[in-house]
Amino acid sequence: MTFAQLLAFNVALLVAIASPGPALLMALRTTLNGGRRAGIAVGAGLGLMAATWTLMALLGLGVVFELFPAVYVAARIAGAGYLLYLAYRIWRDASAPVEARGEPARNAFRQGFLINLLNPKSVLFAAAVLVAVFPAGIGAAESLVIVANHFLVEVAFYTALAFCLSTRTVATRYMQAKTYIDRVAAAVLGALGLRLLLSRPEVP
Repeated sequence: MTFAQLLAFNVALLVAIASPGPALLMALRTTLNGGRRAGIAVGAGLGLMAATWTLMALLGLGVVFELFPAVYVAARIAGAGYLLYLAYRIWRDASAPVEARGEPARNAFRQGFLINLLNPKSVLFAAAVLVAVFPAGIGAAESLVIVANHFLVEVAFYTALAFCLSTRTVATRYMQAKTYIDRVAAAVLGALGLRLLLSRPEVP
């Protein structure tokens, strides 16, 4: 494994993290709703599980999904159900004052962890990138470096995002438009959940 390969992996990883999806959406909403601490916590949860998926890909879990499609289908259905549940809760609480709900700060890490845990496509993405970037036969020490690097990149990204979004100006504007922003977030999460639920059952 070379530095150039690790850099290429990080570029692909940053593109994936910044792409619109459940993880980025929840990081944005959690930071706006719960503040900088909650944003960093949800990012740590997202990063820990994403790095775990990379570890699983290195151990060959992607092959398990290909050999046993029912396992992938079950994971996909569970992930879709969780996204729909989150969409319902966000829509239901959209008009509630932030002060009335301290939940994002307390449960942000767990929520971030679950978002990526119930996204089986993460391990398939990780497997594809690993195969494309790194040579075959990576050793245990190099695998640990890749996994640790993945976690640190995710945490750094979401921490920077939390600092950017937690300024007074951004927070004030969010409070003014909270109901509409939360309902848009709920609609997007619901659509993503339905898409995951209704997509073709075959493993990509």
